Amino acid sequence: MAENNTPKVSVIIATYNRAEPLRRTLRSLAAQTLDKSLWELVVVDNNSGDNTPAVIDEFIAAHPEMCVRRFVEMRQGVSHARNRAFAESRGEVIVSIDDDEEAFAEFVEVYYDFFESHPHINAAGGDNVPRYDECPRPEWMSEYTETPIAALVRMGDKRRPFSGGRFFMGGNMAMRRGVFEKYGLLHGELGRTGSSPLAGEEKEFFFRMQRAGEEIWFLPEAKVYHIIPAYKLTRQYFLNLCYMTGRSEKIRTQKRGRWAYFKRVCAEQVKWWGTLVIALGYLLKGQKPKAKYLVDMRMAITQGLFS
Repeated sequence: MAENNTPKVSVIIATYNRAEPLRRTLRSLAAQTLDKSLWELVVVDNNSGDNTPAVIDEFIAAHPEMCVRRFVEMRQGVSHARNRAFAESRGEVIVSIDDDEEAFAEFVEVYYDFFESHPHINAAGGDNVPRYDECPRPEWMSEYTETPIAALVRMGDKRRPFSGGRFFMGGNMAMRRGVFEKYGLLHGELGRTGSSPLAGEEKEFFFRMQRAGEEIWFLPEAKVYHIIPAYKLTRQYFLNLCYMTGRSEKIRTQKRGRWAYFKRVCAEQVKWWGTLVIALGYLLKGQKPKAKYLVDMRMAITQGLFS
């Protein structure tokens, strides 16, 4: 462990009923290139009903060279679980990864080096690489409809501040500990709860920091594989996900007041024009499934926004 027995970095995982995917996430973290004396792993079990506790304990027993600590958060919801992880972590830098991801070997080291060499930067996010292990990428999927399913950032291959309304994802973000003292924690009303794919907790937190003047950087080298299971490629899941995205936007903007929600509703009208133009382009190319799912995505988001 680092000097004074305190880690420099805390890697956190909030997990719920994903015991087998969690095994892969943990294995990828065991293979990290950063010296294990410099960081710890904090796993928060969000009251799982499967064998998640056993998977975590097996991993701890198999890797005595790592500092791994497990906690249970009874309040259901990924925001509550992550907030618990923030509270239990000890590192100056806190890195978040999801339980359905696999970190590239340099993942933790990239964040460690960045924050060590950029003392004035308090937050950053990395890149997600979708991986379709159970079935191939469907023909209806376009770069637009893939974004909500795979939580894509699409910021290119160069380091730069986040801009243009883009924001980091909860499964690949990092912040200094002081951020939570300045801006509070994630809102418990947002974020996935059980099987409900409500979202927006990291987006709300990101823009809370950005409005306060924080410079938040995108690090393309901080990569994770986001494993996309077959059930996420069903039409029912996709439409429900998009609907909940709209609901998340309603909750997020209404928290800021009526004017913020009104502006988001106006932005939705603009997004509809863009959707129809892009869909027409797909139709002209003979790609009807892509056009249909794109319009369906926009419709579901709009319904959630007005729900």
